[in-house]
Amino acid sequence: MTLKHALAAIILMINFAAPVAAGPFEDAVDAHRRGDYLTALRLIRPLANDGDAVAQYNLGLTYMTGQGVQQDYAMAAIWFRKAAEQGYAFAQSNLGVLYRDGRGVQPDSTEAVKWLRKAADQGDAIGQYSLGLQCATGEGAPQDYTEAIKWFQKAAEQGHAVAKLHLGVMYAEGRGVRQDYVRAHMWFNLAAAQGEQKATKLLDMAAQRMTPAQIAEAQKLARDWRPTTQPPPR
Repeated sequence: MTLKHALAAIILMINFAAPVAAGPFEDAVDAHRRGDYLTALRLIRPLANDGDAVAQYNLGLTYMTGQGVQQDYAMAAIWFRKAAEQGYAFAQSNLGVLYRDGRGVQPDSTEAVKWLRKAADQGDAIGQYSLGLQCATGEGAPQDYTEAIKWFQKAAEQGHAVAKLHLGVMYAEGRGVRQDYVRAHMWFNLAAAQGEQKATKLLDMAAQRMTPAQIAEAQKLARDWRPTTQPPPR
């Protein structure tokens, strides 16, 4: 089993961020939830134009998903950048992923890592997971498995399923940490419980290298595990 083979699909934050108080923003979120994307767009755009970071982020999501407008990653990147430059973590992580994948912008691993790190430092699980991936592969940052483990762990502690999958791979292969199939089995088990199909296959592969006692220990660890970090408010 290799880290490359365990890589999961791209993950972006794609849910509308909710407002704190009532008003046009709340009406836009309600419209979006109803599937009335044109109304949501009509309400969100003026707020974004006025410099509201959360509205700018949501407008970026609208262009990224093509809900109410033609899908346009370049426009998504523009609006994510406006919000990201104001320090909005979810926009920073999405902008970082767009730079990583070259969607709407020229691929730039260094720029991707810059934005992912800003989001990760604010506690955003997607930013943490994605930064860990860049550290593991050495794209845009020096390859450093210990650093990758740190960021995967932080994301996993918030319940991020794919980070759990990658933690399992790191423990199974002994990258950045002592090889430990009990820990690997635990993380694969937790990821599989959240629907990660790759984790199910890797769970079986890990079990083939373990004693019944080790499997029982890993299963207990998985049962007892609880998230230790609350995600930042949206």
